[in-house]
Amino acid sequence: MTAAGDGPWLDDAAGRLVRPFTVSNGRTRPTVALDLMSQVMATGATPLGYLGPEHAQALERCRVPVAVAEVAAHLTLPVAVTKVLLADLVDCGALTTKPPAFHHNPTDRALLEAVLDGLRRQL
Repeated sequence: MTAAGDGPWLDDAAGRLVRPFTVSNGRTRPTVALDLMSQVMATGATPLGYLGPEHAQALERCRVPVAVAEVAAHLTLPVAVTKVLLADLVDCGALTTKPPAFHHNPTDRALLEAVLDGLRRQL
């Protein structure tokens, strides 16, 4: 059984019928360094050769600058698989990437105080 609009790759009981790493042909390492917060955006160039439906879905999602983590969430794929798909699109010139606009220091006192203040407001 398939849910309405999901197509033949989803099953109500079993979930996704195509395993995530099948989408990336078993590859787990992208050819381009991508961070969860890296921004990717379509260049407008048409990829040459065959790319799978997940590549097309990722490319469609990247019409505007979007974070790698957000693409993974929309594709409902693990981030590692999404990074491989996005790297394929960067390699063929269909996507451009840039690192996050900020670099955070997890031990920055101001950041830790802001987190603490937020937690206190929740209690």
